[in-house]
Amino acid sequence: MTSYIDPSRENWQAFKDLPRDRPIQMLNLIKFRDLAAYPEGHPNHGKGLTGREAYAIYKEGFQRVVAGDGAKMIWAPPMECVVTGPAGEWDEVFVMGYPNSGVFMAMVRNEEYIRDVVPHRTAAVADSRLIRFGGL
Repeated sequence: MTSYIDPSRENWQAFKDLPRDRPIQMLNLIKFRDLAAYPEGHPNHGKGLTGREAYAIYKEGFQRVVAGDGAKMIWAPPMECVVTGPAGEWDEVFVMGYPNSGVFMAMVRNEEYIRDVVPHRTAAVADSRLIRFGGL
């Protein structure tokens, strides 16, 4: 089974080719690792954090990075059960709203985000999907 953590070159280009001047929402589907896989040398390496715990650190970090740019969590309900599809496929589902795709692109290029925030996501995530929707 193939896991997806980061976008392919083709998918990233498709994202960039869409209009950049309107609001977007990003649906996040996340499957956590049982244990976070921090690399040697990272302060959290060997601490026994779960993937869910590491992702909580990531979420706090990315929301802090984009808070001043008008991005915000717009939907993050607790999952109760799967009605259609396999149970346990996703551990967390949420939607982030961005005033435009430029805010999202600025976030992924932000030095603080790359250095201090992304390592938590990489350690936490076993599989994911990130799907862009046009603004409401």
